[in-house]
Parts: sequence; structure tokens; C-alpha cells
Amino acid sequence: MNPSFQSRLRLVSFLIIVSASILVTRLFMVQVVHKNMYISKADKQYATPAGDIFDRGSIFLSKKDGSLVSAATVTNGFKIALNTKLLISDAESLYQALSPYLTLDHDAFITKASKKNDPYEEIANHLTKEEVTAVDDLHIAGVSVFKDNWRFYPGNTMASHTLGFLAFKGDDRVGQYGLERYYNGTLSKSKDQSYVNFFAEVFSNIKDTINSENNQGDIVSTIDPSAQNILETELSSTMEKWHADEAGGIIINPKTGEIYAIAGEPTFDLNNFGDVSDASVYRNPIVENVYEFGSVIKPLVMAGALDAGVVTPETTYVDKGIVIVNKKPIMNFDKKARGLSTMQRVLDESLNTGMVFVESKLGNDKFRAYMKSYGIGEKTGIDLPNETSGLIKNLDSPRDIEYANASFGQGIALTPIEAVRAFSVLANGGNMAQPHLIKEIKYNSGLSKDITYPLVKSGIIKPEASDTITRMLVHVFESYDGGAHKMEHYSVATKTGTAQVAKPNGGGYYEDRHMHSFFGYFPAYDPKFLVFLFLKNPKQIKYASQTLIPPFIDITEFLLNYYSRYLPLCGRHRCVALRRCNSLRSNNDR
Repeated sequence: MNPSFQSRLRLVSFLIIVSASILVTRLFMVQVVHKNMYISKADKQYATPAGDIFDRGSIFLSKKDGSLVSAATVTNGFKIALNTKLLISDAESLYQALSPYLTLDHDAFITKASKKNDPYEEIANHLTKEEVTAVDDLHIAGVSVFKDNWRFYPGNTMASHTLGFLAFKGDDRVGQYGLERYYNGTLSKSKDQSYVNFFAEVFSNIKDTINSENNQGDIVSTIDPSAQNILETELSSTMEKWHADEAGGIIINPKTGEIYAIAGEPTFDLNNFGDVSDASVYRNPIVENVYEFGSVIKPLVMAGALDAGVVTPETTYVDKGIVIVNKKPIMNFDKKARGLSTMQRVLDESLNTGMVFVESKLGNDKFRAYMKSYGIGEKTGIDLPNETSGLIKNLDSPRDIEYANASFGQGIALTPIEAVRAFSVLANGGNMAQPHLIKEIKYNSGLSKDITYPLVKSGIIKPEASDTITRMLVHVFESYDGGAHKMEHYSVATKTGTAQVAKPNGGGYYEDRHMHSFFGYFPAYDPKFLVFLFLKNPKQIKYASQTLIPPFIDITEFLLNYYSRYLPLCGRHRCVALRRCNSLRSNNDR
């Protein structure tokens, strides 16, 4: 055979194989990867004069076993519109004919139906097939049915502040709040991307499809629906029980920064977000509001003093119930003196005078440095819009009284997420993880990307200081109510906080309004969870230990049970540190 012919034959064969491979790949992309896209394309024949078919990536929650639950998706239905050019009936008669089948606002309907020569006036949307069939069977001239696509949130109010919602910007629906806004560029689908010509798609350059940067797709959150549900249930019932103005909470892995649940009250229905009477509900308290949390700040200060070596749990001072700083009195919450007291007792009984002593041992400069090293006064960078930072300008004051007040959480204000990040340092051996809500992006191309978050900062306090403050906070928890809340198999480290609510514009503090807060992490010596709760202005009750310990216990017991297979079992009497516990378990196994 002619060598030249053989070469041509091999070339033709190669080209046939390449072409076949391209076609097969394209068909796979069309039939599998982009299947829903072309279904939507087919539905475009039902598009209304008002615009194109709406499409958008989904938001998923993650269960403990890795399975996904839809939290925000696009659903399909129908809408009805009027062409007033074709209407025969008068507006009122038309209303009477349609109202048995549709929920219509009378005045708004009459206004739309009374317009002259308007080819498209939408009167009802988000309708089922049964609803539009009933209307279609009336055979009313000028009344037409169209396909409808809209954003649907299966959980209704679940994680409303976090998920957010869409609103029109011009002719496009874009994210205006929460994750919908923060990841709008990923979730949104351009018209050019969503509805491409079929044959152009199949026969275009395969390299362009495979190697092109496709940023649109679905996002997978770290939120576990079961953890979110228990947090929201407890916050709602606690807020209702004590008639509080606000409530909020976070469940986070202090080592990784993964947020399992995050919520603020009051909340709203994402599927009917426009029905709220007060637009201030759209302000996310977890990242947009700052609060003086009070005594939950004390462990941060104590940990700094332990790290600096200026105190130990056994260090003593004489508590006289009052201390004068810059001629201003600072008293314990009950105005009582305890006499000779240890640092452990300072945390157990939340003694303000003891924290003033600790701050004086540190000195103002070191105190300020430790508080800033915890990230207080800085945004966390969490993937939510409109995050603000805490207010710590008092720590730049030359007056000792500002530092003394700050040592027990007065005069400095933090966002809840900022506080959680700081508390996580205590639980995480002195290291700071990045709080985050999204762990994976599933691109429309069929590819996916795991989102990784390196440590923000390490060595803020030494591991030994972290172990010591944890041991002290375990003692605090086991001292509540005479030890009534001790857990048989797990150690829990906690601290409560009760603070007066500051008046606006620096007008001092309300005597009868309080901010309650509480944080705890567990298993204490190898923590998988840190829970933070707060309650603003509960009525007819003064202390956080009364309002927030019960929901914290409920949440803790739920998490320990729900995640039991993922947690090491460690008896509280045996476990001083995880390594010791593991050693004991190994010996017992023998």
C-alpha cells in the first residue's frame, strides 16, 4: 500500500475518532450536565411579554452524613395576566368571576383591569396547575395563563437571615440579602449562559467548554438542618418565654470555623418576605449589630493573664466588694464582698472586682494587645454581606477606668460573630479559625470546588493557657446550681454574661434593661462545638444563668446525641485532658 495513502488514512481515522469523542462529550454535556438548562429552554415558549424565564443556582444545607437538603431553589408553576385590549367584561364583573379561584386584592385588580389597551397586566402568580386550569376553563377573553418560575425556600423561616432573598434590580432578580447577595455572582445565570443555541453548543470548540472558567452553579453550606432547627426552636421559645426584644445564636466548630447553625430573632418568611411590617427585621443581628455582652468577656481577659504568666487559677486577691478606679466605684453584681478569693472563684462567681485585679496585673498595654489579638474590633470576614466590626475605642483611652470596665465586658461592644471567633481561640489551643458558611461550589459545568479556610492566626495564647482556661470554665459549668448540670460522659466549658443595655448616643445605661449572653464548648478538651446564645432585654428576670442555661443544656444534649458516633466518649471524672482520657480508655480496653 502506498505510504502516502496510509498516512492520509491514519489522519482521517484520527479525525473521525476525535470528532466522535467531541460529539459524545457534547451530548453528555447536553443530556446530563445541562439537562435542566435545555428543559428551561423548551419552556421558553411559555415566556411572557414581561421577560425571560428565571433561572438560578440552588443553596444546599449539609446533613451530618454529607447528604444535601435544598434550602433555596427555583420552582415552577403558572401565572395569569390580562390583555385589557381583549377584555369584554367590566373590571368588577371580571373580579367576581375570578375571585373564587384566585386570591386577588380587589382594589389592585380593579386598577389593573381598568387600564386601556394594555397587552400585559399580571394579576396572580405562583399558581398551581389546578388553579390555572379552573381559570382557563372559564374561557374569558383577555385572560391568559403563562409559565412561571420563582425562588422557593422549602424551610420558609429557617435560616432566613442567613439565606436572604432576591429582589428586582431593573429587569433582573438579584440577591439583596444574606447568602443570596454574597454569592450572587455564583448563583445567578446569565441569559447567554442559560439559553444557548443547541447546535452551536454541540459543535463549538470542545476545548472552550471544558477549559472555560464557569463561575455559575450551586453552593453548599455548612449549616446542618437538624442543628439549625434545634437552635431556632430554642431561641424562639426562650424569646417568647421572657418577652425579649431580640435573640440570637451560633453553633460553630471552633477548630475549623464551620458554622452548623446560625440564627437571629425576630425572623421572617423567606417566601413572603415583603409581608413584614418593620423593615428593620432585614438587619442581620449576627453580623450587623454590636452589643455589650458583659461577663462572657472575662475568660478572654483571664486567658491573656494566664498566658502572660501574671496569674494562675490559684492566685488570690482580697475582694472587698468594691474597688475605686479614677474616683469611680466598681462593684460586684451583688455588691457583696468575698474576702480572700482565687482566680477560679472570680470566674465561678463572676466577680467584677476580681477582673479589675486581673487587668491591673496585665497592665493596660498588654490588656489592649490581647483583646486586639482575639480579633476584637475587626471584621471576621464571614461570607455574609454588611458585616460590621466591634467598638473598642475605649481601649485607646488614657484613663484606667475604661480598661477596668472593659475587663468585665462593659464599654466595649462586639458583633456576635466577632465574639464567637474570639471564644473559639480559647477552645482551639490559642489558634483562630475563619468562621464560614459555604464549603463547596458545584459548578454548572459538572465540576465542583471545595472551599478551604486556613487559620486566620495561630499562637494567640499558648496551648497551656488554653488548657488552663478550659479547665477553669469546666469548673464554672459544674458549679452552676450546685452541680445540677454536670454531664456523665462529657466535660463542658462555659461562661454566662449579664450586662446593662447602653442608652443611645452615650447616655449611660438603662437600669431595667439587660443583655444576657452565654457561651460553652464541648467536649471541653477536644471541642467539636461552640454554642453562643444571647437575649436582649428579657423582662422580669435579671441574670443570664436563669434564661440561657436551660436552652444551652437542651442544645448541648441534642448535639451530643445527634453527633454521638462522631465524638469520643470521655467521662467527666476521668477526663482531665483528651490524651489522658484516651490513655485510660485504652487501658480499660485491655
